[in-house]
Amino acid sequence: MSTPAQSLDPRLVLLSAEDNCLIACSHLAAGTTVQLEGGNSATLPRDIGLGHKLARHAIAAGEKVLKYGAVIGSLRVAVEAGEHIHTHNLDSDYTPTYTLDEGETFVGHA
Repeated sequence: MSTPAQSLDPRLVLLSAEDNCLIACSHLAAGTTVQLEGGNSATLPRDIGLGHKLARHAIAAGEKVLKYGAVIGSLRVAVEAGEHIHTHNLDSDYTPTYTLDEGETFVGHA
């Protein structure tokens, strides 16, 4: 019998069986098709950087994202299987999430 991780694309890793996200083991370009569990596949709509998360399956807006079996945040919008999960659509449940719009710069305090 195969486990879910055995049917995954070798460029992806499932860190814990409870996780609803997968981790990219290398840079994956937009348009790349990756093999997901159960014989499903997804064509990536955008680049996924090394170490970045993508949805293991469709996840609804407001649902918690689990990585290493632990909650890391909540999705602001629904995502489809294979879609990038990062600060553009995920709010951390533990620390503020800061994003900058194009052209903005961060000015911090020392």
